[in-house]
Amino acid sequence: MKNRVFTLLLLALMTACGGRGSSSAASPQEQPDGVEVLSFHTKKRCPTCRAIEQLTREVVEQEFADEVADGTLRLHVAEITEEEELAVRYEVAWSSLLLSHRHNGEEQVVDLTRFAFAHARTDADLFRRELKARIEQLLAR
Repeated sequence: MKNRVFTLLLLALMTACGGRGSSSAASPQEQPDGVEVLSFHTKKRCPTCRAIEQLTREVVEQEFADEVADGTLRLHVAEITEEEELAVRYEVAWSSLLLSHRHNGEEQVVDLTRFAFAHARTDADLFRRELKARIEQLLAR
């Protein structure tokens, strides 16, 4: 009962905030090994949310082109209400930045949301360096 109430509340919040998610989210065991950068946002986006996505794309595309090409690193930008199953799986109800490391069916998630909101617009260089370092740490495992 608690899970059902939580899910209904989560969906209500996502609808009210105008977010989006994915209706075809696979479980961690069905996902390939590697690192996935998950950038969640709502339909109504503030300048900080936009900066987080832009800087995240820059880091992934510029610093990790080889890993993206070979599939060991993936970037997934998701509007919460359009990808609801994914949002529920990661317990996301508003804009968030997560790193997911999968290996042999096990998943470790690193939540960078607070860091991202604190630095994306005030210190873009720090944001880039830290995101790059965190991705490198996960890829090395």
